[in-house]
Amino acid sequence: MSKIISGFSKLSKFEKIDWLVNTYFTNSDAAKTLIKQYWNSNEKLQQLHDEFIENTITNYYLPFGIAPNFLINNKIYTIPMAIEESSVVAAASKAAKFWYDRGGFKAEVISTEKIGQVHFMYFGDTKRLTAFFTYLKPMLYKKAKPITKNMEQRGGGILDIELRDKTQDIEGYFQLHATFETLDAMGANFINSCLEQFAKTLKDEAQGFELFSSEEKDIQVVMSILSNYVPDCLVRVEVSCAVKDLTENSDIPAREFAEKFLQAVAIAEVEPFRAVTHNKGIMNGIDAVVLATGNDFRAVEAGVHAYASKTGQYRSLTHAKIEDDIFSFWMEIPLALGTVGGLTKLHPLVKLALELLGEPSAKELMQIVAVAGLAQNFAALRSLTTTGIQEGHMKMHLMNILNQFEATAAEKNKLTEYFKSNIVTHRAVVEELEKLRQ
Repeated sequence: MSKIISGFSKLSKFEKIDWLVNTYFTNSDAAKTLIKQYWNSNEKLQQLHDEFIENTITNYYLPFGIAPNFLINNKIYTIPMAIEESSVVAAASKAAKFWYDRGGFKAEVISTEKIGQVHFMYFGDTKRLTAFFTYLKPMLYKKAKPITKNMEQRGGGILDIELRDKTQDIEGYFQLHATFETLDAMGANFINSCLEQFAKTLKDEAQGFELFSSEEKDIQVVMSILSNYVPDCLVRVEVSCAVKDLTENSDIPAREFAEKFLQAVAIAEVEPFRAVTHNKGIMNGIDAVVLATGNDFRAVEAGVHAYASKTGQYRSLTHAKIEDDIFSFWMEIPLALGTVGGLTKLHPLVKLALELLGEPSAKELMQIVAVAGLAQNFAALRSLTTTGIQEGHMKMHLMNILNQFEATAAEKNKLTEYFKSNIVTHRAVVEELEKLRQ
């Protein structure tokens, strides 16, 4: 059967599934059964999930776990995490407990500005365009008033609008570069609505501007869109303690551990190949909380990695130092998050996650998410510079291997006990499982 289909989106959900399984799967009955196994038995809840995106056929589950004992600004949190990777939740929890006994995490939101741009082409006299923008700027605010009124009443809105000349990069390329405050909303829809109104006002007002020639009045708007790079929507998180209190492992002197930890961070600050994996570990913690709270982890990822490259080279997001026998480990990252809008009032588990966190404001959520990232990085670096990353990770991965080979409950119990004192590798697990079954 041909794999090209017209009008797929107009088919019912059941028709979509029938076409899919009959076209792509040798055992269509088994495929259909698998698809239906992940449906929610609550029809209303399933319909809600079906309507989040287009062409839905089933749900894709991720584990939803929690990491307790996070002390942030002297307040205790239990943090929700949605992620599939073994050892992430365990590592975050272990780091949380370690720092709980040493004063906890300190977090501060530095700024909350978000950015949007109208990209347009103009090939006339730049001085006349500058004069036009002076006339245009108050009009941009005025025409966007129906969109910004409610946001302004809550204390947010448009912060500033600039004309930026980008003609050194592309001939004729200019921007309206706008900054926004969106409070507890991530603000994508608000910002994009404002930008599209800016674009309309720009084109309309250019037609009547007396200083423009007829050609100059024909400004071409290329696109109007928010930016997920938010270098002025920043949160700083930090932990610190006396060097002598830095290790729980009596086999590793605290000073030696501290200095080795600093070296590991320094390597990630100068070596991009290491920095990418280093920062990926940070994002293990960040993405898991962002996803659990219904925020856009792709936007967060893109913005954070751009920030890591702001010097022209990709570098570590975290930093460490020792001064006066005090160890400090910190990070500043951009995070544009929301606690209203989007899925926050729709997805039942998102609502539960936010309630678990005490219904945080967007600023508070920025702090919590950043702390999860710092905790994850601390846990990873502690393992890397002491026992190695695989010992703990593979023990957490043991259950995945056992499930892959459909181990029984009794086999799992015996092998879990066995590998408490033996090195976990895929081959070793398979060999021990085969011994049991013989």
